[in-house]
Amino acid sequence: MSAEPKRPDVETGEAAPETGAEPTPETDAEESSAAEAQVSPEAALAEAQAKADENWNLYLRAAAEVENIRKRATRDVENAHRFALENFGRELLSVVDSLEMGLAAADGADADALREGSEATCKLLKTTLERFGVTEVDPEGEPFDPELHEAMSMMPAENVEPGSVAQVVQKGYSLNGRLLRPARVIVAAEPPHGA
Repeated sequence: MSAEPKRPDVETGEAAPETGAEPTPETDAEESSAAEAQVSPEAALAEAQAKADENWNLYLRAAAEVENIRKRATRDVENAHRFALENFGRELLSVVDSLEMGLAAADGADADALREGSEATCKLLKTTLERFGVTEVDPEGEPFDPELHEAMSMMPAENVEPGSVAQVVQKGYSLNGRLLRPARVIVAAEPPHGA
């Protein structure tokens, strides 16, 4: 058997003793994958810069979208304020038409015809108001409620319980449950005991 040549020692130039470990394909692959795992600082910086640019672009898009939503919402609110009464105004036009026809016919009409026309117009107006959630507050005979009624005065009343509404001076109105105007009322007081 022939002896294998010894590998020279790098530092001394002499042949180093064999350790018995020859480089194998497995150890070469491990060394190359370890080298690939160590990425150069320039490559890591370039990768981080690319990621930062991507995130910056995403931020700019999101900020632009938020600004567009804000502008759209502002425009919608302005239009809602400006045109909120559009349907209501359109419905009131029929009431105006009815009043104008009544005034045009008033020249030769008798009092009964004028009264009928006025009642029809009033009914049309009340129907239009109810369609949009405006309801009357007519509390005659009901207990006085300071949340809904404004007491103008008190008067003794025999046919109404004390503390109830004896007479409605001016009807109140509410819009979808919110008071627009309280009903102005006269509240019943206890009748004098000597009467």
